[in-house]
Amino acid sequence: MSEEYRAENLHEDIEKEHETAEENKTRGFEAKEPETKENIDIKELERNLENESGQDDEEEEELIEKPDYEKEIINIIRSTISPRIIRKELDNYHENDIAEILPKLTTTERAKLYRILDAEMLSEILEYTEEEEASGYLKEMDLKKAAEILSEMEPDTAVDILREIDKSKRLLLIDLLDESVRKDIALIASFDEDEIGSRMTTNCIIIRENLTIKQAMSELVAQASENDNISTLFVVDENGDYYGAIDLKELIIARQNTSLDTLIVTSYPYVYGHEEISDCIEKLKDYSEDSIPVLDNSNHLLGVITSQSVIEVIDDEMGEDYVRLAGLLAEEDLEEPIGESMRKRLPWLLVLLCLGMVVSSVVGLFEAVVSQLTLIMAFQSLILDMSGNVGTQSLAVTIRVLVDENLSAKQKMGLVAKEIRVGFCNGFLLGIASFVVVGLYIVLTKGKTFAFAYAVSGCIGAALLIAMVISSAVGTLIPLFFKKIDVDPAVASGPLITTVNDLVAVVTYYGLSWILLINTMGLVA
Repeated sequence: MSEEYRAENLHEDIEKEHETAEENKTRGFEAKEPETKENIDIKELERNLENESGQDDEEEEELIEKPDYEKEIINIIRSTISPRIIRKELDNYHENDIAEILPKLTTTERAKLYRILDAEMLSEILEYTEEEEASGYLKEMDLKKAAEILSEMEPDTAVDILREIDKSKRLLLIDLLDESVRKDIALIASFDEDEIGSRMTTNCIIIRENLTIKQAMSELVAQASENDNISTLFVVDENGDYYGAIDLKELIIARQNTSLDTLIVTSYPYVYGHEEISDCIEKLKDYSEDSIPVLDNSNHLLGVITSQSVIEVIDDEMGEDYVRLAGLLAEEDLEEPIGESMRKRLPWLLVLLCLGMVVSSVVGLFEAVVSQLTLIMAFQSLILDMSGNVGTQSLAVTIRVLVDENLSAKQKMGLVAKEIRVGFCNGFLLGIASFVVVGLYIVLTKGKTFAFAYAVSGCIGAALLIAMVISSAVGTLIPLFFKKIDVDPAVASGPLITTVNDLVAVVTYYGLSWILLINTMGLVA
């Protein structure tokens, strides 16, 4: 009875649900599915995906609509708002962005900027300009302001800028500098431009080795107000001799009863101020330290060379090597007079002209070969170009390896052997390729027989192999020879190797053609 009663009630409930659904449908409402956990999760996921899609679109718009900082900065400077607000607005921009707009301002607008900004901010801006440009901007200021800016700069940067200023004004500026700044500048200026001491800064923390942890922390706090390179502390003994270095983190977490000596790394790398930049550049690259101490010849700590200076040094050295490989004695710029550029390039061009005449004379010795087999002239450039390319590659590898001054004779000979092997393998593969392709080319375009075509292409492939092997050896041995006699291999090797390789390629190609094609096979075309 109870079961029948429940069945009837269930039936009535179903009927009521159908009726309610029909009523809702007629009123414009759709029946909704019950809000189960799965349904809720799916809807929430859809909403999140839509939101994320919208955010992605907004981010793309932001990337596309990158602010025009240059225009914004110029508008701020040219505005009529108060100096205090201008200074506050410019604080929101990076110093490099401000430095880039200086050439686009008029002299009057720059003068306005000099008056508004303090010496510290102006020094940071000029740090991002070339020394010649910075010296020009300092000339536009009154001497007192210019001296204040130089005092705020890193000493090595100040020295580079002062070298670009006229001697009379330079002496006036130096007289206006603080005594401590003048002393630092004089120290750095005492080094030649190609010595590592000319790139150092005195901006570092120096403490004595006999301090306690507490005393060392007090000394750090006292010096940090004047020096911002605090990630590494450098330690000297009672005589001022370099003793080692301490990582700032190690000092901060050390307990007060810990001996300072246990924190000092006595094996920390260092360089001597009078070392040539080119001699110690590898050492600077090998140690990924924020700063490396610079010592005098008595092992007294003079200053440090920072990672930023290391990057600049490496960049300068790479630039010098690049122009030397082209046979130039110095770098050029867009503003350099034509006469000066000619003076740098002409000496080596005259030497190469003479060597080129030698190559032409050698080609003249093979006139009989060319007259009997004219077709081989068409492939002369192929041999010359590949020979020159291989020699240049070997030269680049050798110059890079020669940066290491500690190479043994065995290592140098190993380099020569390796380059010859590489030249042979590449020459063998390219020789086979040229044998197949050139032979087919002669058959299809010149109408020659297969026997004739592949005899010529076989000679070309053999010449290519021999020329590439010899060029690899030449590209390695010539810079090694110049290094041995204390001549800069980067300056002397580049143009010379190009011409020598041309000579090698000509002799190899026409010599093989004369021996194999004419004398041995009796080919004439």
